[in-house]
Formats: sequence, structure tokens, C-alpha cells
Amino acid sequence: MTLEMWITIGILSSAILLFITEWLSVDLVALGVVISLSLTGILIPEEALTGFSSPIVITVAALFIVGGAVMETGLADTISQKIIQFAGVSRFRLLILIMGTVALLSGFISDTGTVAIMAPAIISISRNKGINPSKLLIPLSFGSLLGGATTLIGTPPNIVVSDLLHENGLIPFQFFDFTPIGIALLISGVLFLALTSRWLLPDHKPSTELQRVDSPEELVQLYKLPEDLYRLRVRSQSSLIEKTLQEIGLGSRFDVTVLEILRPLDPRSPSRAGERIFPNQEEGSTSIKPTPQTPLKANDILICQGKINDISHAAATLQLGVQPAEAEDQKALVNNEVGVAEVLLPPRSRLIGKTLVSSRFGSLYQLTVLGINQPGKEKSLDLKVTSLQFGDTLFVQGAWKNIRALGEKRRDFVVIGQPEALKGTPPRSKMILSSLILVGMLILLVTSWLPLSTTALIAAFLMIITGCLDMKEAYNSVDWKSIILIAGMLPMTTALGKVGLVQLGTDWMASTLGGLGELPIMVALFLITSIFTQVISNTATTVLIAPIALSLALRLGYQPQAFLMLVALAASTAYASPVASPVNTLVMGSGNYRFSDYLKVGIPLILISMIITVLLLPLLWPLS
Repeated sequence: MTLEMWITIGILSSAILLFITEWLSVDLVALGVVISLSLTGILIPEEALTGFSSPIVITVAALFIVGGAVMETGLADTISQKIIQFAGVSRFRLLILIMGTVALLSGFISDTGTVAIMAPAIISISRNKGINPSKLLIPLSFGSLLGGATTLIGTPPNIVVSDLLHENGLIPFQFFDFTPIGIALLISGVLFLALTSRWLLPDHKPSTELQRVDSPEELVQLYKLPEDLYRLRVRSQSSLIEKTLQEIGLGSRFDVTVLEILRPLDPRSPSRAGERIFPNQEEGSTSIKPTPQTPLKANDILICQGKINDISHAAATLQLGVQPAEAEDQKALVNNEVGVAEVLLPPRSRLIGKTLVSSRFGSLYQLTVLGINQPGKEKSLDLKVTSLQFGDTLFVQGAWKNIRALGEKRRDFVVIGQPEALKGTPPRSKMILSSLILVGMLILLVTSWLPLSTTALIAAFLMIITGCLDMKEAYNSVDWKSIILIAGMLPMTTALGKVGLVQLGTDWMASTLGGLGELPIMVALFLITSIFTQVISNTATTVLIAPIALSLALRLGYQPQAFLMLVALAASTAYASPVASPVNTLVMGSGNYRFSDYLKVGIPLILISMIITVLLLPLLWPLS
């Protein structure tokens, strides 16, 4: 063992430790790997940065945009809803259709995006059918992982191993090369979960009963907001006139939220007797959506939300007239432009441990938190000082576009239910366009007329210029953490080969298992890959294990395609841990799952997947 080998092992071990403990986010760890390899001289700067120009990174980013367009235009949602409608009353058929639907979508677009789309629908279905979500959300998550393994573009590990073959002058995988064994794994996984769901899948009650509500109007009634709505009027001689809401500090000083401002059309001649507002003044008023920079005018009526003590305090301190809210004031909470929604904090949310104030929630997301629900706590929580926890539900109010944007930040938030105004109705023409572009991309991939990276870029470009999504939405649809992770870990492959660790690992496996035959080698390679993928990213696992598998296959005289496909399939078996894949984490809170729930279901499924893979793979891809 040389000094360079020990240094590389140290960097790799540190990265794996950080992946497991999550002391740092995975993208920061990957960047740390690039910096460490460069500073220690293991790689020259050009080698350390090659990951950022890799076709793999470009391809995955472009596919995120294509998937974002498919979701943005409502195509994915339409497909999932149509298929789920066939479930009827049978729980067995429902589970099969859920897994089949998410697998179909995950074969072509991001599995995380697919699960994010379907999870609210599944929660709603579970409520309507009287089934706890925990019986359906693990199948949803695992179905997406199984579906991703059925096509070349379904999951990054498949792209990584195909690109590795191409770089070494070997025949890369085609679009449907993964499909035969992927379908076999999918069928076995669906049948396993469908037949054992009664015993293996947990039957946990939702962490919060609020998940049974998804209508904005129902949410308003649930949180008793009509009781918390009041009117504050700016008096004609008030010192607050021409001051902005930010300067007055109704929110920061008094915990009072201004939802709407009713302003007389002709403030110079209001109809009033003393300080009482007549109906004809309100009829001649215009509605203003407030911002922190909105200045107040004489006789403005502020429709506010807050506790009566806070409202009274604000009115007395600022010399505002206070009146009870009227029935139509609820329109300030929910209408075509603004609405309310419940937002769940998943395990990896960056808001955990922070308060709303310290996280600058309002200024960052342009939404107002009207309430916080913590599991097991019924009392009203102070919005300013309450430290947020995993499983907390935030009741937010604001523009639908901002609520929707919040739902796209899937690491930090999960929007519960499907408020009807949240997504709106995308134009049907956009759905047709995205369908045509997606089909065109698949035709190019199947026929191999163009390289994978070029095809993906063309599809992403067409999605944008045809208006299926704009540039901001395109950037938001890319999981930049995954992109940085891939780009940062790819140089580790170069380092492992450069210092001789790939050869050392190959020699060890060849000397230890080479004489036992192909089956033990495949089993060992599958288990090693699967164990790694439970604690670090499936992409990072593939980047580390695939070069050893390639070298081992060439060393022993086997066809490398079989070994690399085995590594990619094993890397997709992220079943035994809630942190093994983003989709597992995404459903953990809504299903009220525990770590042991994933172990109970995941370990048998990993073993089943291993048996099917090592038995079928030599038949589909002869080793010699």
C-alpha cells in the first residue's frame, strides 16, 4: 500500500462517514472530495473537475428538465390518476395499480418527482377507502425504485454504467437493455408486496389527523380562521398614513397578519359619519393584495388574521378602528389568486431545529404561516419561538404560485393533499406538446440515432422553447444536489484507478472468489453494492463499485456488460433504509414510518432481487 492509496482511502472513508451521519449535505461532501483530491495531489485540477463536464451530469440534468415538463404540463398527474381509477374497491388491485403506475412513470422521468406527484393522491385514496397511508406509501416508494431499473434513463446508476462501458471502448447499453430483467424484478417486487402486505407492511395511523383534509375551505374551518379574522381601519387623521406595512410592523410587533386591504376608490370623499363606515363606501372600494412595501391610505380597511388579544393590542397601540370580520372576508384567505395549504416537514428539511423567524420563512417563500401543528400537542403554539421538528405541519397562506413553488422544494416540504387551485389546469395543448416531445425523445433513444446526452439536451431544449415550462421552472426542476453529487464523486473513480486501488480490489476479489465460479462472485458483488447503497447515494455507490466490477469481469474473462448491469440493479435496491433514497424519505413522514419498517420489508425484497438477478442475468447476458 502506497501513501497515495492511504490518502485516497482516507478521503473516501471520510466521505462515506459523512454520507452516513449526514453531518454535511451530500453535495457539500462531494465538493469536499473534489477539493481534497486536488489539494493532496492525487489528481491534478483538470482531473478533479472533469465530473462537471461529464456527459453523465449533462444527461441527468437534461432528463430532470424533461421530467419537470412532463409534471408541469399535468401529463404525469393525468396518467397516474387515470390508472388509479381502475383500482375499484380491491386493496390487492389498488396496491398493484399504484406500484405499476409509479413504475411506469419512473421508467421515463425522475422517481422523486413521480412519488411527489402521486403521494398526495395516495393519501387521499387511503382516506376515502379507510386504509392507513402506511399500507400504501412504501409500495409507492419501492415501485418507483423498481420502475427506474427498467430503462436506461430510469435511474442515474444505469446511465453511469453505460457511460463507463463507452469510455472503455465497449458497447454501451441501449434503451431497453435493462427492460427484461427490470420487468422481472418489478413483477416479483409487486407480487411480494401485494401478497405479504397484510403482515409486513405496517398499519400505523397518520402522525397527524390533519392529513385527512385537503380542501382549502375545509382547512379554513378546521383551523377556525373565521373566528380569527378581524377588520382594522386606518382613521382619516392617523399617523400611519403613507407608512408601509413593514414600517408599522403588524406582524413582527403584534403577530397580526394582513390578508387583504380594501381601499376606497375616492379616498378624498368617503361616506362616513364620525368613524363608522357605511356600506356604500365598501361597495366603492378596491381590493389590494398587501406586500411589506404597501403604503397605507386614509380609511383603508385591513382584513387581518390574529388572536383577539393581539388584534386589540395592535388597534390600541396604533389607534386603529377595530371591527368584526364579515362573511365575505373569507375570500381574502381562499380565491383564485391566493389560498391555504398544509405543509409537512420531512426528515431532511433544513427548517428542522429552526424557528420561523430564524429561517426567514416569510421573506424566503413569500407565504404566511397561520398555524403550526406538532404531533401529540393540541395547544396553540407560538409562531415566533417554536422550534420546528420533523413531522410538524405548517398551515400556510399566500399566492397559489408560491404554495406550488414550496411543494417543488421536496427536500424541505411536502404539501399535503391536493388543493384544487394549487396546480390549476395546464393548457391541454401543453400536455400534448410535452407528450410528443417525450415520445420523440424515446424514439431517438431506442433507435440510437443520437448519443444519449445529445438526445436528452434536445428534448429539454424543446420543452423550454415550446413553453411546456419556463426557464425558472426548468432550473427548479433540476435536483442540483444530485447533479453536484454525481459531478463531485466521478473524480473518485479516476483517483481509485490512478493510485491502483481498483486493481487492488480486483485482485482481492479475483483471488478470494475467482475459483468459486460466477455465481458466488455475482452474489458477493450484488450484496456489497446493495449494502453500500443503503447508506450512501445509489449514484455514488455505482461510481465506486462499477470500475471494480468492470476490471474484475475483464480479469476473469467474463462479459463486462453483465457485471455492470448487476451493479446498477443492485444499486437500485435502496429498500432497507429511509435515507437510502429520497423517495423513501419523502413518504416517511406521511406514512408515520419507523426505521424498522423499512428493514422488515426491504431486506426480504433485496434478497428476492438478488436471487432473480444472479439467476436471470447470465441467461440474458451470457458471461462468456
